[in-house]
Amino acid sequence: MPESITLYTAKICPYAHRVELALEESKAEYTKYLIDLQNKPEWYAPKVNPASKVPAIAYGGPTVQPDQPSPESVKLAESLVLVEFVADLFPGSPLLPADPVKRAQARFFIEVVSSEHVPTWSNLLRTGTPEAVQAFLGGIEAIQSLLPAQGYALGEFSIADISVAPFLARAYVALENDIGAYEQGEATKILEALQQPRFARFQTYWAELQARPSFQATFDKEYVTEAFKKRLGAKQ
Repeated sequence: MPESITLYTAKICPYAHRVELALEESKAEYTKYLIDLQNKPEWYAPKVNPASKVPAIAYGGPTVQPDQPSPESVKLAESLVLVEFVADLFPGSPLLPADPVKRAQARFFIEVVSSEHVPTWSNLLRTGTPEAVQAFLGGIEAIQSLLPAQGYALGEFSIADISVAPFLARAYVALENDIGAYEQGEATKILEALQQPRFARFQTYWAELQARPSFQATFDKEYVTEAFKKRLGAKQ
């Protein structure tokens, strides 16, 4: 039986969202504590995560209030480390395939997400150049190229899907609300491009990710939208 789990998270953060998805998929009992990334508590870095980032987990130790973490609990950080930690804690969950080949494929998918999607979306948001647009669409194509004919990244839901869903969700929030450095109207063109037949498999996949109960339980679209507008600015 796993010990107590306290997750330190933030609704805006896609990395933290990964761990929430893992915990929900595992039907884990856990305490969630929201960290204001613009005004972090003074105790957070010295007592939970020296890097002062989310996500982080305090595991085990005595029962305490989340804002009074015990030195007896184990503190862990980094989203993909935590996702696999949750998978190991709950081997009955669907997160980590038993087959070594499937595990390797899941980790390769995650590597493609990390190298081809996350940086190209970040660059698109920051620069909005035509080159950034094409790189972003290329990253989506790279994800699509790894998808089977139907189902999730490996057929069955896994850590591979958890790695990408939070980033896709925030990319769509930005595009649908014209938030980013690109010229006004460019976001609409990108969304239209993603609806083209060449992205049909990706669109089916994205629809299935959004329909997943764990995603619906953990993604506060309204909050993320308003936070993005406040932090990044929306065009008038």
